[in-house]
Amino acid sequence: MSTTCFCPIDLRCRCNIKRERGFTLIELLVVVVIIGLLAGLVAPRYFGQVGKSEVNVARAQIDALGKALDQYRLDVGAYPTTDQGLQALVNQPDGVDHWQGPYLQKLVPYDPWGRPYVYKAPGEHGDYDLVSFGADGKPGGTGENVDIKSWESASTGKTR
Repeated sequence: MSTTCFCPIDLRCRCNIKRERGFTLIELLVVVVIIGLLAGLVAPRYFGQVGKSEVNVARAQIDALGKALDQYRLDVGAYPTTDQGLQALVNQPDGVDHWQGPYLQKLVPYDPWGRPYVYKAPGEHGDYDLVSFGADGKPGGTGENVDIKSWESASTGKTR
């Protein structure tokens, strides 16, 4: 037997009404919590790798600048002075003979954190010192804030 509902005015009647069902608030909150937990586990590892890559970029740039400085010294006979700075690798300083530059293909790069490298010649640790003070821009530090120095090897930390 089929029953037919004739109740157009009675709103409590549930006959022949298809009920469409969505997600409950609890289900949505559970999904949001799971996504939050996953982000909390993955994000620190990802951003830790980003910091390590910036330190590696700084090491590679210091190595490249060191090679350009060595080529400058071979041509000119001395490293640029502190006053001449790293710009001597791109523009010929006044009074410098035998300059065969530019020794860099582009302008002198900033470190990965947007600050200029600190150059000093003669250096305290060798013929020159070339330093990036890391993410915090201050001497000392660990992790992303570590100082990247030209006189320390990229892999072992030994002096040159």
